[in-house]
Amino acid sequence: MSQLSLQSTYKLVTGYEIPVVGFGVYQTPPDVTEKVTLKALELGYRHVDSAKVYGNEVESAAAIRKSGLDRSKVFYTTKVPKSSMGYDNAKKAISESIAAANLGYIDLVLIHAPYGGKEARLGTWRALVEAQKAGHIRSIGVSNFGITQLEELEDYIKSGGGGEIAVGQYEIHPWCPREDVAEWLQKRNVVVEAYSPLVQATRMNEPILQTLSKKHGKTPAQVLVRWSLQKGYVPLPKSVTDSRILENSQVFDFTLSEEDMASLKLDEYAPVCWDPVRDCKI
Repeated sequence: MSQLSLQSTYKLVTGYEIPVVGFGVYQTPPDVTEKVTLKALELGYRHVDSAKVYGNEVESAAAIRKSGLDRSKVFYTTKVPKSSMGYDNAKKAISESIAAANLGYIDLVLIHAPYGGKEARLGTWRALVEAQKAGHIRSIGVSNFGITQLEELEDYIKSGGGGEIAVGQYEIHPWCPREDVAEWLQKRNVVVEAYSPLVQATRMNEPILQTLSKKHGKTPAQVLVRWSLQKGYVPLPKSVTDSRILENSQVFDFTLSEEDMASLKLDEYAPVCWDPVRDCKI
């Protein structure tokens, strides 16, 4: 773990590489997205996580094109929104995202949430598999799926539906650990991504974080990103402030001990975002 760097990667089940930390642009206004994403790429990030519903796909991808980096060196993700579930709707949304990115291909497209019912979920997956086979998308996966929906999708894939779940993306941090879902995914070599790994800055004054921050001479945000990395996840910290974008990446020069990690095992379930994992029952 101590040998990792911002350019380190994990291998996906599709054979492609995914950088171990991503730069998130959730709630980043379109008019600043290009600027901050360019800054992140300049600082060494090689992984940008956008979504159709964020309204900043065009700007995120423009930053990748303008960075001067070889296209193959930057991993770009977007997502099919819950308003585009179902085969026909998803096909249209995927085409729009491919056009908006204008990057030649998209590294990863996720189903953003499991809403819409079984037929819509599986139809959306079918549309992703087709786009992947056509070479427009390299890897596909899901976000916010509970174990019930993951098993439904796994059954569909095994019965000839095609594709492989390469990534599962969830709100994950010590106050929303989702260990059951993470374990299900990791058993199948699915890479787990953690969005809102900084708990949207709502927990920075927690005594345990302050203690670990002082112990390691690191900020609470850096402790949280490091926690995520040591769990084997791909954290997706976001910021629009240059100094914090840098800070969130400076997490490779210290290690949380077993005792530190144990102290962050909290008996709490307090997501700060929406919670389709729990809310979506069908």
